[in-house]
Amino acid sequence: MRHLLRTSPFRPSSFASSQWQSTTAPVPIRWNSSYTGNRFAQLASRPSSKHQIYQSLSNDPYVNLSIEHFLLQHAPADSNILFLYINRPCVVIGRNQNPWLETNLRVLHNDRTAAAATSPSSPDHSENATAPLYVRRRSGGGAVFHDEGNLNYSVISPRATFTRNKHAEMLVRALHRIGATTTSVNDRHDIVMKLESAGQGEPELQPRKISGSAFKLTRERALHHGTCLLDSPNIDRLGSFLRSPAREYMMSKGVDSVRSPVANVSSAFTNAPVSFEIQDVIAGVMGEFAGLYGTCADAVRRAQRAHVVEASELYAGEDWVVGTVGEEQGFGEAEIMKGIEEMMSLEWKYCQTPRFIFSTHPVEGEDPRARPPLPASLPPSTRVFLRLKHGAVVESHISTSSDTSIAAEQAARLQEALKDRKLHEIQPAHWLQILSTHLGTEEEPRTIQELSRFVADKLGWV
Repeated sequence: MRHLLRTSPFRPSSFASSQWQSTTAPVPIRWNSSYTGNRFAQLASRPSSKHQIYQSLSNDPYVNLSIEHFLLQHAPADSNILFLYINRPCVVIGRNQNPWLETNLRVLHNDRTAAAATSPSSPDHSENATAPLYVRRRSGGGAVFHDEGNLNYSVISPRATFTRNKHAEMLVRALHRIGATTTSVNDRHDIVMKLESAGQGEPELQPRKISGSAFKLTRERALHHGTCLLDSPNIDRLGSFLRSPAREYMMSKGVDSVRSPVANVSSAFTNAPVSFEIQDVIAGVMGEFAGLYGTCADAVRRAQRAHVVEASELYAGEDWVVGTVGEEQGFGEAEIMKGIEEMMSLEWKYCQTPRFIFSTHPVEGEDPRARPPLPASLPPSTRVFLRLKHGAVVESHISTSSDTSIAAEQAARLQEALKDRKLHEIQPAHWLQILSTHLGTEEEPRTIQELSRFVADKLGWV
């Protein structure tokens, strides 16, 4: 099965930032003509551009989510927009989620070290560079995994006409077009697929989730974006990316992801004589969107064919704009580039995190759950407690001594050392140094090493 996954040759240094502003003069339009990608901002914000359909040639999640955000902010308030894209492997969490709780940071691209300061989209053949990215989006909702077999769809429409099922049902109709007729929208606004039972007389299998949604509402606009697991090669590994080693020790004020059994749409075609291609699904979604919002047939045809051109190209009519976008727009348009830089910043990724606690023991009134036993290499009296706000330590209690007075002294010294430290900046070597310095001669070096290893492991360091 062929997948649509294009990597554009564009790089940030290839383009000077444009000086687009929302007050630019009207764009002179030659009806039904093509335009180069640098006209995107002007065409997308043109007051008459009521119908817009775009497919991204980029697999960079920062680029795609920032183009999406630009469209939400700058397209006409009465426009209806469809944006389709496929990202490189990444875990994308909601705006109000906790990466230490919702992801396994140990197996994701490590952006917390100085060595990872360059863009993860730039050429780098190290193991870390090829690992899935960690991304925090601007909308709410739960954590999801993207890869080359996962189609992302985004619909931006007037808030007054928005409903939470409308565009999920649009996607279901497109899936029915290719033969995935057991797909439907459930009461959580997710798309599920009914699977065939293992054999005659076997119990009916629980429907599997193939698509989740997230939403962002502004005063006039509504953004609905979602995933669709068409043919993910990582379908059996999703848990390894989304299962946090700290989950049993952590309680967060943020939004928890709802975990559901998942499946690929392609699994419904295992015994079919003809499989489907992702581009067929994309064309179907474009057709259903056009039918929903009355987009003219010429615009739809051009949108469905635009991907065959390697470079970004746009087409415009009197009230529509369609075509392909990608890194040319992301890195060439100042407003979008600003969004990319914000999303890639460690402040956004980690310090946006809601308040949370990490504790090796039950915390009365906050997190009374029983905890797993500590490693045998640590004293039974070991206690680790961290309270964090905006990703920084505001309170801590770390001690190893069974003597309460000595334990209190240890905790006080470590509280002083950790206060206001940003958690994502405390690397394993830092934990070892801090614990060695402030547990002092009261603890064996080997115990300190084991404790630093335990804490660093649970907080996402290899």
